[in-house]
Amino acid sequence: MIQTQFNHELLSLKDKLYYYALSLTSDSDWANDLLQETMLKALANRNKFRPNSNFKAWIYTIMRNTFINDYRKNVKARKMFCDSDDDIHLAFSNDKVYPAPDALYSTREIHRNINALKDAYRIPFTMFIEGYKYKEISEKLDLPLGTIKSRIFFSRKMLEKSLQEYSNS
Repeated sequence: MIQTQFNHELLSLKDKLYYYALSLTSDSDWANDLLQETMLKALANRNKFRPNSNFKAWIYTIMRNTFINDYRKNVKARKMFCDSDDDIHLAFSNDKVYPAPDALYSTREIHRNINALKDAYRIPFTMFIEGYKYKEISEKLDLPLGTIKSRIFFSRKMLEKSLQEYSNS
């Protein structure tokens, strides 16, 4: 694929990539950043694209992997601890905004609802939000990949239903 074809294909997927990024991030600013980073990575790694393969799948994979890597990096950055006497306190960086009290309540409510799920749904869902890939979860739990995907999907639906009052506010 010559460079002009590559650029044309990439630009033709921009809107669809944005909506995919939005579905991953649920935040328009973060989705725009993810879209930009994905397009930059695609352009920088143009020589790694194999001709006669699925260009759209290649780009979507770049975006998904970029999102996962950024998410894992952000999770690690939030897990900074410092020891003081016998207590361990979470060390918030100076540029972070402390969570509002109602956000803490919502977080506790979300965790309570996740923990209320049956093990068959809670365990794969928890592993997924911790950053495990579907295949890794499938291997660790010794279950078919399709079963893992459907359990995570249904976990989301159950949580969405049980937390409906928060999505309306």
